[in-house]
Amino acid sequence: MLGFIRKDPTFFDMFSEIARNLVGGSRALVELFDDYQARETKTAEIKRIEHVGDELTHSVLRKLNQTFITPFDREDIHHLASSLDDVLDFMNAAAERTWMYKISDPPPAAAKLSKLVFAQCEELGQAVAHLRNNGDVIERCIEIKRLENAADNVSREAIGKLFDGEKDALTLIKCKELLEVLETATDKAEDAANVLETVILKNT
Repeated sequence: MLGFIRKDPTFFDMFSEIARNLVGGSRALVELFDDYQARETKTAEIKRIEHVGDELTHSVLRKLNQTFITPFDREDIHHLASSLDDVLDFMNAAAERTWMYKISDPPPAAAKLSKLVFAQCEELGQAVAHLRNNGDVIERCIEIKRLENAADNVSREAIGKLFDGEKDALTLIKCKELLEVLETATDKAEDAANVLETVILKNT
């Protein structure tokens, strides 16, 4: 049983809300690349969700500044809030690239990476939901890291294909950056998993 279970549960509830919003953003990211003709609507939705995420993160940080006794280390609360926000920031950055660079036909790997991001976010959501009683947090974190490794492989292979087959240099640069931003979102999800592991290990 975690040592912090008897303390104020407010932070756990706030992190659960952040995680639910994160899953919603990742679902919209999948929908963006699955129905690319509707990219304007989906990009706007991801942007809206990202703004909600910013507000939720700021609420945690405000609560942290106002709370004397916290359920786990103050720096870990800060790191967890920031790392979850980073995942959403990079999802939004990927969506922004699609219209900013006027990418008319994204590489198929973009859809694959978006689905890996979504799977990671679902795992993060479950891990956060079970944080107060440990649950299967460590197992969820291991899966998030496995998914990040899979994303590395998808990204490397796709970028290699771009260099082999794309004749237009500008298109190559745009698509390569899109894939790199999506892959970075998976890196940020792994960072959040590392924070969750730290919290569990410190409090068991």
